[in-house]
Amino acid sequence: MGATDVVKSALERNWGMVDRALDGLDDATLARQVTDQCNSISWLMYHMNRVVDIFINTRLRSRDQIWLQDGWNQKYGMSDDSGEGSGSGWTADQVAAWAPPSRDVLLGYYEANKAAAREYLSSLTDADLDATVSAPPGSEPRQVHDLLGVLVFDNVVHGGQIAFLRGYHEGMGWFV
Repeated sequence: MGATDVVKSALERNWGMVDRALDGLDDATLARQVTDQCNSISWLMYHMNRVVDIFINTRLRSRDQIWLQDGWNQKYGMSDDSGEGSGSGWTADQVAAWAPPSRDVLLGYYEANKAAAREYLSSLTDADLDATVSAPPGSEPRQVHDLLGVLVFDNVVHGGQIAFLRGYHEGMGWFV
């Protein structure tokens, strides 16, 4: 097993958990906040997928993000001209004021990001993991394996939050 297989395996396991957690949830459940200090499943999906898009496309591949390229920002009702917005640093008021898109839009962007990540990861060799990139441009250079570690960590954290909220709102079922 190559080092890239470990990254792919971790992401696939997480995505499988998220897929099961989202199964059968409607727009209202996806948008529900436990309190005004908590993120909704919709917001977590937005953030988790923005991170994948930014890391895979902008930082690692030096490509346009699918967020802008495929018009997902418009489908979400957001302008985000720069493509760097991911929700990081949002205040509780900003999260509460955010109008989540429909389930179909959330899942469409999620599936597009999974496909882009799978394509990229399948193209990597173990040697590629030691390459150095400036991510974001102008920042301190980092190795690809470091950035993929951050990407996996972020996905697993938010995938767990999504699964927890599924259980909180609907009862268990995300692990079946």
